[in-house]
Formats: sequence, C-alpha cells, structure tokens
Amino acid sequence: MRVLVVNAGSSSLKLSLLDADDTVLATPGSLEELPDLPAPDAIGHRIVHGGREFIEPVLIDDEVERRLRALVDLAPLHQPKSLHGIDAVRAVLPETPEVACFDTAFHAGLPPAAATYALPASWREKYGLRRFGFHGLSHAYAARRTGELLGADPATLRIVVCHLGAGASLCAVAGGRSVDTTMGFTPLEGLVMATRSGSVDPGLLLWLQQHEGVAIDELAEVLEHESGLLALSGTPDMRQILAREDADATLALEVYLHRLRGLIAQMAAAMGGLDVLVFTGGVGEHAPEIRRRAADGLAFLGVRVDAGRNVAARGDADIGAPGAAVRSLVVAAREDLEVAAGTRAVLSAAPR
Repeated sequence: MRVLVVNAGSSSLKLSLLDADDTVLATPGSLEELPDLPAPDAIGHRIVHGGREFIEPVLIDDEVERRLRALVDLAPLHQPKSLHGIDAVRAVLPETPEVACFDTAFHAGLPPAAATYALPASWREKYGLRRFGFHGLSHAYAARRTGELLGADPATLRIVVCHLGAGASLCAVAGGRSVDTTMGFTPLEGLVMATRSGSVDPGLLLWLQQHEGVAIDELAEVLEHESGLLALSGTPDMRQILAREDADATLALEVYLHRLRGLIAQMAAAMGGLDVLVFTGGVGEHAPEIRRRAADGLAFLGVRVDAGRNVAARGDADIGAPGAAVRSLVVAAREDLEVAAGTRAVLSAAPR
C-alpha cells in the first residue's frame, strides 16, 4: 500500500510518499507536485490532538472531521493546520482514503498518577481536564527503533525519549508504553522550547492578570510565541545560541539544560530506573553539545556518552561510552513511518 504522509505543523507542510516497503519515493515540496507522482493508495495525516476519544488511528469521514474540528480549542496553534492539510490534499486527491494518526494517542494509556491534575473532580469531569501529552508519533517510533538498534524487545527496556526540536518533550517508555511525559493538557507544559515557555508557576500567571492587568490573549501570545529560548537569548534558533558566548546565550543554555536534565531524571523515576536514553528531533539529532551537556549532568543515573561517537553521530547512532550502565542513542525522527503504519493498519482492517 503506497501512502502519502501529510505532516502539517504550526509553520510547515511536510509531504512524503512511501512505497509498500516504506521506501521514500518522493518528498514533494508542495501539493502542486502530487499529480506528477505515482498515485498513493492512501493518505495518512499527522493530527496533533485526538482529545479523549481518538486513541488510535481512524479513517476520516464527515463525522470524524466534525469531531476533529471540535478539538481546535485544545490545540489552536496546530489543529487548524492539520484540518487545512486534510482539506488541501482532498482537493487534489478527492477519491483517496484518508486516515488520521494522533500525536496524543501514544499517551492515552498514561497511568492515572501521571495523567491526573490535582484539580477538583467537578472540573476534571466537566471540562475533560487531564494530561494528554504530545509528540506521541515521534516517541512511539523512537522507542520501536531503539529496540531494533539494540536487538531487543522495546517492552523489556526502560527508555527515555528526548524529542528536542522547536517544540520539545520527553517520554518515559516502559513495557513498550508511555508511562509519563512532559507535555500536558497543552503543548506548553514541560521543557523550555524555541518560543514556548515550558512549565511556569500558575500563580505567576495569576499575579500578572490580577496586578498588572495582562489580558488572556496577551498571555497566550507571549507563552506560545515570545518565550522560551527567544525570550532568554533573542533568537529561537539553537544553532545561533550555541555559536554565541555572550551572557544571554549562556543563560539560555543553562536554563534549557537545567530543565532538560531535571525532567529526564523525573522520567527515569517514573520507571524506577533507566536503560536507554534517546535523542531525536532537530536539536536532539544535530546538536552534539546539547547531548553532551545533558549527559554530563546525568552521570548519577549511569549515563555517559563517548565524545568521539557523539560528535560523529549522523542519523541513527550509538553515542554511549563503552561500559556505561545506560545506553545512549541518537534516532532520526521518522514520524512518517509511524503514520504510514497506522494508515495501513486502519485500511487493512476496514471492510471491503
């Protein structure tokens, strides 16, 4: 089954056409190129938010699309882009079946202790308040690929996956399942990101509203688009920050790494230990200094990276020091493979 994978991010539309054996046939730069390519048998869409009801891939029909639109308030930055991707591709390939694959689905089975906010039950029930988690397609693929690289069943490993990009999150994977993650009800919780703040004391936000009259819309704009590395250093680009030696860049890196190391330890604690530490995503794959400095603060967990391997890593790579108690890997992000697998599973099970 040839699958066109559509990954509509907050600022980009990535397309990849995969053959039945997951060979990449093409990565068209725009929808206008699709008519010149081999026709796909199916289309798989990465959808950021599935809410509480979409916990596995699903064939898109009018009712499913209506329910997806009802979830826009939960992910206003991403969900509209995903829905636009559905509309745009359908206009070009109107007869091709489409499947939605969800970034939240991998975390749907989080243990109650990890999924539950300490808020009144009436709120949690009325508004569906819980920790959803995101980047699930990336985390699921990285955990599965880790098993392949190590020649082990992922279900036997305690893995912390660090998806570090413009958006960033960690996931504790034990028994092949997500048992904790750093993003929560929204993608704002957790790590410091390119332009997102990560976790902030809610009392601080209340204080800004009550004492300074900062409006809700302004808070939302600042927390999503004007915080994180951008707020600390003046740029959201980790490459530029690493190339600088000024005080602002130094502080940005220290804050970023402090939060990263602390939350990796939290993920390990959720599993009672750590067997493998995995770096993926744009920063995770291409910033050896971030990997090194993160690992340097995690020696107490048994993490040690080899300096030469770390600098030389390209694509999937083992960067751990010989004899280290914890294996350390770089895994190239391949959400497209996870989406394609989910798409084929749905359509293979559909009645003919």
